[in-house]
Amino acid sequence: MRTVKDHLYAQVARIGKALSSPKRLELIELLCQGEKPVELLAEQADLSVKLASAHLKELRLARLVDTRKEGKYVHYRLAAPSVANLWVALRGEAEERLVELQVALAGLVRHEADLQGMDRKTILKAARQGEVLMLDVRPADEFAVAHLPHARSMPLAELKKRLGELPKGLPVVAYCRGPFCLFAQDAVALLRRHGYQAHHLSDGVAEWRARGLPVATGA
Repeated sequence: MRTVKDHLYAQVARIGKALSSPKRLELIELLCQGEKPVELLAEQADLSVKLASAHLKELRLARLVDTRKEGKYVHYRLAAPSVANLWVALRGEAEERLVELQVALAGLVRHEADLQGMDRKTILKAARQGEVLMLDVRPADEFAVAHLPHARSMPLAELKKRLGELPKGLPVVAYCRGPFCLFAQDAVALLRRHGYQAHHLSDGVAEWRARGLPVATGA
């Protein structure tokens, strides 16, 4: 009986082992945005393709990601939506328990620009009624996979050149990949410098889904 129990715990521990690397957690967060080729994952996670492939192999062995081949390219995706929920829950527990993480996050976001404490359904209603402009500043391909309802795609790299497309009198709520993503914070800083009333929403698509809120698809 002891051997059986040890085997059961060992199988569960495979998930913990796969998630024990900071870079593998970052790769999971990137895959929460949609399927990506290994070359793009390596670039976005600041890894060599060889090292990114090694990390992805560990995630695949733990059945957390799947692959498909397209010619000579290998594309990775999360094995199931529940993997994204696992990442959100794990990160949320870390934020609740670890003072060091709380301090690090507090140093990233100016509190007056953050909407962390605001009810998401209220934000959604305001966006639906045109009272705020929800701005998705991730790359356009990630927006096309999934985005918050009523959001408008304006990647951070294009934002400065496209400011004229944004109405000056409407509050802007910018979001990106989640609390660890800096795109939205940079967008808020840029918008405020140009006279916009801008706020940072720490949620990304994965966090929105984990809250049971709807998401939209398509460009």
